[in-house]
Amino acid sequence: MLVQEHAYCLAIESSIGTLNFNSSISQVRTLYDELTRMLNHLLAIACHALDVGSMSSIFWAFEEREKLMEFYERVSGARMHAAFYRPNDLNLHTISPFLLEDITEFNRNFIKTLNEMHNVLTYNKIWKQRLINIGTYNYETCISYGLTGIMSRSVGIKRDLRLNKLETYANYYYLNFRSYVGTQGDCYDRFLLRMCEMCESINISNQVVQKLTKFNQLPKNKSLKLKQQKIVNTNPHSLTKYLVKKNLDNINFTTPYNSMENLIKHFKFWSEGFKVTSNFNYRGVESPKGEFGVTLFSDNSSKPYKCKVRSPSFHHLQLMPKMAKGHFLADLITLVGTIDIVFGEVDR
Repeated sequence: MLVQEHAYCLAIESSIGTLNFNSSISQVRTLYDELTRMLNHLLAIACHALDVGSMSSIFWAFEEREKLMEFYERVSGARMHAAFYRPNDLNLHTISPFLLEDITEFNRNFIKTLNEMHNVLTYNKIWKQRLINIGTYNYETCISYGLTGIMSRSVGIKRDLRLNKLETYANYYYLNFRSYVGTQGDCYDRFLLRMCEMCESINISNQVVQKLTKFNQLPKNKSLKLKQQKIVNTNPHSLTKYLVKKNLDNINFTTPYNSMENLIKHFKFWSEGFKVTSNFNYRGVESPKGEFGVTLFSDNSSKPYKCKVRSPSFHHLQLMPKMAKGHFLADLITLVGTIDIVFGEVDR
């Protein structure tokens, strides 16, 4: 959920020309992107294993998912469909030292759960028989069908937007982590890649928590100091005048304005917005299922002319007839599980 919100926020920020202007916001977005990655892969592997015949993994995975969704709830109030990211903004007051301590504790315990799932599945004879050499395809097929994410890395394509210097986003450029590739391009490779990605997500989230705590951004018993550029009310046709440095600790949120003129300007700004020059922008993020992108077309108004969403599941599902060719009917369960599709993305 939050990874997709991230792509939409990046597209808006790119359109108005204020991309990644605050390190605290980028770090928190990176942290929750990786928590979302673990959330997704736990569901993908656990339900895949359950469909194939292993029941133990789903109990371990869903217990960890409940803890992850609690982190969602603590910053947004929603367990699943969280609305936390905002363009050029973030409610940093919700990021407290207690939350970061709990995330660190979760990561420490999550390693044990991953080891249990690894011991039950990776070397299991039945699991390997059902996955190895099932759903294979080659490099050319991957390119022609527009596969991204784990679906492309399983055949050896080294493409990860987080590690690409030209397409990276958030705080990934300053972190030390790896992205893994497969060799066979079968279901077993994709299972191993998801397990490896969860390990790397733990590594990334630990680094971000360490950074947020290290640079004195979290004083004792206080939330993150929110010193950032804040959009304020001026002429709605000139974006540059909006970006004025403010310290929100000094603002009284109950009565932010002491004159009727300022209140009217505030109302006009939040009701009309500001005009964005006519152009188009595409921003993609490395979501757990693949490359999730948002294209915004602006037309000199305060609302986008068109918003085009590129969802990975829509592209990956088209590969099913080619992958299933020559396999048994029972292998369809394995193929659907390894693609990791959500039909809400496919249905237009």
